[in-house]
Amino acid sequence: MTLPLISVQHIHKWYAGVHALKGVTLDVQPREVVGLVGDNGAGKSTLIKILSGVLQPDKGEIRIEGERVEIASPKVAMRLGVETIYQDASMVPTMSIARNLFIGREPLRVRIGAIGLIDHDRMRREAIKAIADVDLHLRSPDASLAELSGGQRQGVAIARAMHFKSRILILDEPTNHLSVKETAKVLGFVRGLPAQGVTGVLISHNLHHVLQSCDRVVAMARGEIVFDKRVAETTVEEISDVL
Repeated sequence: MTLPLISVQHIHKWYAGVHALKGVTLDVQPREVVGLVGDNGAGKSTLIKILSGVLQPDKGEIRIEGERVEIASPKVAMRLGVETIYQDASMVPTMSIARNLFIGREPLRVRIGAIGLIDHDRMRREAIKAIADVDLHLRSPDASLAELSGGQRQGVAIARAMHFKSRILILDEPTNHLSVKETAKVLGFVRGLPAQGVTGVLISHNLHHVLQSCDRVVAMARGEIVFDKRVAETTVEEISDVL
């Protein structure tokens, strides 16, 4: 059998006496898109923060391709190929598309000790290809991020993850505050992840969006997984009944 790409096993997390995660176990297969749903306080955000290195579990373990890993920080998560896109896309509106795509990972032309000169030409060239690869059509990589719509910003964030060869892409409510047209575009990005060789985890309150774009739906309540089925085998009504 194929090893899960990412596996969380018996994860527990406490906050000042509150048992936020109660032995959560979840496997996500390579090139699978899993929709993670649940009400506020269900434990979704805590689980995602652990996978992205923001929080550390109090008990349990995480494995990537069968190997136990310690995701001690977001930088460690990125090195392991785990990239998280939050609702605000974690980008800087006043900077260009190219700068946002490479933020924190800028290529250098010359390095002298800890100081280097950014290779802006390479950033522009690679930014053009990266946004084209996710079927995002923007007029220039030098345009300010502030000029883009919410859906286009999410597209740039996804392009960034694709460019840096993320293996696991976690999207936290990526369709919040988007128009119907932009929402459809972002869900199209999510559906296209497996074809790019990427495994996805979509966190959403919208069950219809999950059923449109994911292979499997996992529901959490009170710090536990209470539902786990293939999308083709369930309905909005069945999922709603367990939440």
